[in-house]
Amino acid sequence: MDGAHKAVKIAEKVYWVGAIDWRLREFHGYSTPRGTTYNAYLVLGEKPILLDTVKAGFAGEMLSRIASVIPPEEIKIVVSNHSEMDHSGELPSVLKKLRPEKVLASEMGVKTLRAHFHEDLNLTAVSDGQKLDAGGSALTFYESRMLHWPDSMVALLEGENVLFSNDIFGMHAACGGRFDDETPAWRAEAAKYYANIVLPYSAVVKAFLAKAEKAGIRPKIIAPDHGPVWRKNPAEIVRLYGKWAGQKPENKAVIAYDTMWGSTEKLAGAIAEGVISGGSEVRVMPLSSSHRSEIASELLEAGALVVGSPVLNKQVFPTVADLMVYLIGLARKNLVGAAFGSYGWAPSGIENLSAMLKEAGVEQIAAPLCCHYVPDEAALSAAFKLGAEISARLRA
Repeated sequence: MDGAHKAVKIAEKVYWVGAIDWRLREFHGYSTPRGTTYNAYLVLGEKPILLDTVKAGFAGEMLSRIASVIPPEEIKIVVSNHSEMDHSGELPSVLKKLRPEKVLASEMGVKTLRAHFHEDLNLTAVSDGQKLDAGGSALTFYESRMLHWPDSMVALLEGENVLFSNDIFGMHAACGGRFDDETPAWRAEAAKYYANIVLPYSAVVKAFLAKAEKAGIRPKIIAPDHGPVWRKNPAEIVRLYGKWAGQKPENKAVIAYDTMWGSTEKLAGAIAEGVISGGSEVRVMPLSSSHRSEIASELLEAGALVVGSPVLNKQVFPTVADLMVYLIGLARKNLVGAAFGSYGWAPSGIENLSAMLKEAGVEQIAAPLCCHYVPDEAALSAAFKLGAEISARLRA
């Protein structure tokens, strides 16, 4: 361990002791140009507690931060709120060094960690609502299954009212500040995280928020496993999760496409002009310069998805197919839209794209707009009309 890494105090008995990953640029197909953090937390008391560890390769940084507060060997309890490898990758090595009295995880967490590491980690399962008194520091555990893994749980530190929320309320952003009020443009990063990680579990988000409300959980501080700690106004990120979970369509269309010789691009431009003419916001996102996760982020607060593709070997263009597979998995609801594109020999690829939009749950307001080779005035007029029709649906 070196002395270069310092813990950051976030409450009277709580310190952030995680690691900053400035180099990460992709996470499960999700673009992370700002890197990320792997947050771990030290809770002081008669029996100090470590909540979560870090990704493999970052143990030294975490242990150095712990050592700036107490000798790491004084930690008596380790809690794994979430067993995904970016939070548990160093768990076995850390346990060998610390030799804590207890290692706690949810019931599914115990099973998952055993399946990950295939060794005896001396794990003990905790149940939903179970309390832990560590000598002046009391934690209550609440299961948050499928937010976003089956093993997920959160822990509430009583007295200080700090909620350790694992991946809920997080974001991928590496920065020098540890708090929301020190992190510029946090809303966009939080929305991107929700759109690319949490969105498929929106029904579970609603249930979890209702459960927290019923239990009277209104934390003063929310400490997630990625990104900044929410101290200025934690209720705002909770409100946004409720909004995003509702997936209410908004007056905005996202047009995503790729093009081979510019024909599909011409159609995209005409559709966009039609959307604008109807009084709706539009985001035109060519796949040559737009990452799939950026498109997913724009869809979080949109009402329409219009996707265009040229036809290659009778199929959807590869970049467009990649996007659609990704969006199908994210399962965004309450969207209208359409498929469009240019073809040379047969329009089968555009028809296949329409089928993929259907699989993604998009209500298509028109048959696929297929243009033979380069669009003429009639084709561009049809594209403009399609955009205007989409705007009318959004404003209805």
